[in-house]
Amino acid sequence: MADREYPTALGASSVEKITLLGHDLAEDVMGEVGFGELAFWLAAQRRPSPGETRVFEAVLAALADHGFTPTAIVTRLTYLSAPDSIQGALAAGLLGGGSRFLGVTEDCGRFLHAVLESAGEPPEDDAGWDALALETVRARRAEGRFVPGLGHHVHKNGDPRTPRLLRIAAEEGLYGPHLSLFAAIGRVHPEVLGKTLPLNGAGVCGAALADLGLPLELLRGFALLARTAGLIGQLAEELRHPVANDIFLSVDLNNRSVAPDPYPPGGTHG
Repeated sequence: MADREYPTALGASSVEKITLLGHDLAEDVMGEVGFGELAFWLAAQRRPSPGETRVFEAVLAALADHGFTPTAIVTRLTYLSAPDSIQGALAAGLLGGGSRFLGVTEDCGRFLHAVLESAGEPPEDDAGWDALALETVRARRAEGRFVPGLGHHVHKNGDPRTPRLLRIAAEEGLYGPHLSLFAAIGRVHPEVLGKTLPLNGAGVCGAALADLGLPLELLRGFALLARTAGLIGQLAEELRHPVANDIFLSVDLNNRSVAPDPYPPGGTHG
């Protein structure tokens, strides 16, 4: 066992020193590197430029909190049930990050990347991007499937995060192919769908992260990193202005007993 090695470029400790990413943690990182920059650095194993840090931190801010979503509610309710387990309350909220909430970030980034890989060389102008987007939306509709990141259940007239993040990426010279394709989808989809849907802020975050070259497999992880801060905020507010017990009692005192409605054997519930 003693001859085995487990190489890592991340954290390591000795009696006198802690290193992180090849740097002295105490002297070179603490007080010198912001948390957003460090999170990027840990994932990419390269230090981001100031522009990359700005875009990345804008994504984290965009995804941190979005009100009384299911992830926030379950975090508050779990804390109500087990105030001795803050890790359980946070974990409960994070486990709810899926295809309807937070998961759109990864879904959109992966989808755009797959389209770009299939297309080969990226278009050279807006007309080319619009043509690729039109082909993409038409193919998706023919399959009877939605375009990830297109539409929002609240911001039906436009997600305010989307134009802001597009603008920040452009200002930093990081408006890459994923953002270009996503923006083009926003321009052309009404021609195919017969209606105008907003580009989801979580979706544009996925496009921005993909343009930063971060691993597609980790995109949901960055959304969960951001939401962790939001869930801590939800718990902090719950301590000062609790609502979880009211939510619990609202359901508990207003439930109505009904006859069982069993699933048919071997079938699906209609």
